[in-house]
Amino acid sequence: MKIIVIGLGNFGSAVAVKLAALGHEVIGVDSIEQRVENIKDKITYAITVDCTDTTVISTLPIKDADIVVVAIGEDLGASILITALLKKFNAKRIVSRAISPIHQTILEALGIIEILNPEEDSANRFVTKITLKNVIDSLNISDEYSVMEILIPDQYVGLTLSEVDLRKKYNLNLLTIKKDIEQHFFSKSFYKSKILGVIPHDYKFEQNDILIVFGHNDDIKKWIEKTSK
Repeated sequence: MKIIVIGLGNFGSAVAVKLAALGHEVIGVDSIEQRVENIKDKITYAITVDCTDTTVISTLPIKDADIVVVAIGEDLGASILITALLKKFNAKRIVSRAISPIHQTILEALGIIEILNPEEDSANRFVTKITLKNVIDSLNISDEYSVMEILIPDQYVGLTLSEVDLRKKYNLNLLTIKKDIEQHFFSKSFYKSKILGVIPHDYKFEQNDILIVFGHNDDIKKWIEKTSK
């Protein structure tokens, strides 16, 4: 994938380097020259520009990028302005970092669905979530094994656990299933997560089931890539 990372502080740099190490084409951008110098040999391309300038940001290959990550953490105003400009220039997919609850509220008001909270997400965890389709969350057990929450592939809906047979076909273990159940309180509705516990072999998968899967990272990646086609 082609990914632009705007903001090369500690977190943004870690994300950019990890993405580049995975083989993605990464452009790192920051207004501070030293940050760009520190990372330029570790990613595809690094440039020093101020992305709050409309003319400057318009020169970036935004339309060609699969993802633009706004990783700015120290300047709320710059983060919001840059995110708004990316929306204006029709970036395909925007992931923005929120540094406070009010910052997150503003990003949501701008229509940003994917919001990053570095206090909760490590760089490795974040990279996994944005580069593997339908991954909602992940927990690294070791360098090789993880537990991941993954939205059910469309082709599994209506099939039973025994028909899918993740263990035999993909060497993966389905630990359990999480469902977001709609509930009502007075005139307002909200969703509450429910864990189903041990899943029987005759369980029939439903739309929007979230599968909690354990296995080797390579096996999980192969499964996701095959079922997301």
